[in-house]
Amino acid sequence: MPTRTSNLGDNMRRTATALVAAVLLAGAAVGCSESGDENARDCAAALTERTGGKSTDKPTVKEAKGRVDAFDKTLAAMVRSGYSSASKEAFDAMEEKTKEGGKSRPEACEPLTEDDYTALLMAKAIDGLGWTDKDGQFDKLKMAEGLNS
Repeated sequence: MPTRTSNLGDNMRRTATALVAAVLLAGAAVGCSESGDENARDCAAALTERTGGKSTDKPTVKEAKGRVDAFDKTLAAMVRSGYSSASKEAFDAMEEKTKEGGKSRPEACEPLTEDDYTALLMAKAIDGLGWTDKDGQFDKLKMAEGLNS
């Protein structure tokens, strides 16, 4: 039968291990998100010249993925609503702008994963096409206006 001292020691070790793990995970998460956001902003700045758009448009990876997701959802809704030719036109314009911007990966983008880099490139292409509002959000009305001009 274990002694009271033995159980106390085991509990303290478990508690200490859990606390150390929590502190290390929290520190890693904060470090990654800060440097990740900084890397994303540096990459976005480097992509501005290639994709056009505003030099102040420097989305984080999360913001870039949100912008691209909104664009994708808009295209899907357009197809469901019978506007497949306009959807294809928007997709083609986006694809062309992304190809122009992504001919070679800027050095500032090297620390990013391929997925994060692609999201930033596409988000910057959306901005370069003039399809974002003043807050950097994808604007489907601006896209429609751009396709009609």
